[in-house]
Amino acid sequence: MMRRLGRFLLVVLALVGVLSLSAVGLGVWLALQVSPRTEHDLPDKALLTLDLEARFKAQADGDPLAALSGEKSYELRQVLDALDRAAKDDRVVGLFASLGHAGLGLGEVQELRDAVTRFRASGKPATLFAETLGEGGGGTQDVYLASAFGEVWLQPSGEVGLTGLMAESPFLKGTFELLGVKPQFFGRHEFKSAIDMFTETGFSPAHRENLGRLLDSLHEQLVAGIASGRKLAPDVVAGLVGKGPFLPAEAKAAGLVDYIGYRDEALAPLLDGTAEELDLADYAAHLVEAKGTKVALIQGVGAIHRGESRHGFDSEPDFGARTIAEALREAAEDDSVKAILFRVDSPGGSYTASDTVWREVKRAREAGKPVVVSMGNMAASGGYFVAMAADRIVAQPGTVTGSIGVFTGKLVLEEFWKKIGVSWDEMHRGDNAAIWSANRPFTPEAKARIDALLDHIYADFTGKAAAGRGLSAEKMDQVARGRIWTGADARTLGLVDGLGGWFEAKAAVREVAGLKPDEGLRLVEYPRPRKVWELLAEAMAGGTVAERRHLAQLSRAVTALEPVLAPLAQLQGQAPLRLPPGATP
Repeated sequence: MMRRLGRFLLVVLALVGVLSLSAVGLGVWLALQVSPRTEHDLPDKALLTLDLEARFKAQADGDPLAALSGEKSYELRQVLDALDRAAKDDRVVGLFASLGHAGLGLGEVQELRDAVTRFRASGKPATLFAETLGEGGGGTQDVYLASAFGEVWLQPSGEVGLTGLMAESPFLKGTFELLGVKPQFFGRHEFKSAIDMFTETGFSPAHRENLGRLLDSLHEQLVAGIASGRKLAPDVVAGLVGKGPFLPAEAKAAGLVDYIGYRDEALAPLLDGTAEELDLADYAAHLVEAKGTKVALIQGVGAIHRGESRHGFDSEPDFGARTIAEALREAAEDDSVKAILFRVDSPGGSYTASDTVWREVKRAREAGKPVVVSMGNMAASGGYFVAMAADRIVAQPGTVTGSIGVFTGKLVLEEFWKKIGVSWDEMHRGDNAAIWSANRPFTPEAKARIDALLDHIYADFTGKAAAGRGLSAEKMDQVARGRIWTGADARTLGLVDGLGGWFEAKAAVREVAGLKPDEGLRLVEYPRPRKVWELLAEAMAGGTVAERRHLAQLSRAVTALEPVLAPLAQLQGQAPLRLPPGATP
């Protein structure tokens, strides 16, 4: 709370500093009449620039003060849409991206690669400049992303970290034995390996088999992508993967980069003395919203839990089942909505919360609203549960998919407390009142109830998945048992319908909704993006009395600064910060 308060205070103090301008200067500045940006404000010749090391957000409302605080960030979907529109925009002469190490998951990287490939298909150049590719660490995924560009430049001091893929995991069984901690975890079934770190000293045979196939599939995708992008034979690329890091001259000789030089040298040919640099986010802010058939966009990002999604100034919304379920209901009841596009990027979470969302997806379909799921970096466990009732599921080839299974358990600290001289006493009523106590192991009766619970959840999960995917119970059990798959393997097994990202998911929406293949779609977010004053009110609901008082004062300052913030926000291409009447205590 104090970190968020401090950050907000810095922004407000910066704005208050504006008020210290001379009366004449401030009056002149406030007198500026800044019109909202339109496509007509773009330069006649624009070279789009993209910083692939900046923060990429799944949703637009993750940090509403980022623009005012100067933090550079992109919304992934906005970048993809802007690239597709730029490919057809005569004012855009090319794309120049910079990269060192992208903080993106493989699914997001594949989305960007596909968008860059579509942009290049228009005949416009796309150049990537890298100070380095994975300096001091693995850069295999960065090389994969870079390979989508027509030209790749590497700074003379850089390196190409094509070191390959690795999966490693800590195992705590030995530590627990030293401490007197006894792990008691149970799963359904052998591939539900998240519990192995507590109960094993290394990979079990099933765990090794699961991770081995995952690495094989990802390796195949990376090799094929780099080979295609760099116009190299797949066996040549396979021989290079794992041999890095490469020095600049070595990387060029191997065909992994085209030129060795600095940013200004890479940029100059694209500008050609006439084009203006324009950041892709600024270009997107100029674009008029696309018109077309209304489609509800609902995004479930993060670990799934019961209750409302939580929002904050420094983080994106998480996956609160109540929030997502209400959004699905609202979209299903809206007669103006033709279909629902449900974006899922989640490692899983609560079974009960996942089931709540699954039910609303099913009800939306029953209400006549087709539902298409687009999977991001992962849709595992509960992330797959919420998706499996949709009309269509589209995943990236590298999306971590499935893990249809369940586990539960606890760490028993009975002996640990004895080692450090702590004693406990307790009283209870009911045979299983202490079932989740960390101070005693499961009794046989409690273990029987745990087994019944796990069997019920697994049967429910696999039964609903089999019905949703049109697979037999036997086939579903074969691909389930807690195993994770890549999206590519999941498609082969029938767990997803197609491969791709936003672009392919929108094509699926048109198909299931009975629209023309070239029909324009207007994606409308459900629930609506939260306003700054709502985030302020939520922040004020928590924390100490003093913190709430400070935040109340700051929110009143925002209201008082409205005349300053309005033109400033327009200059930033953002909506003015506004508090509704009565929102400030």
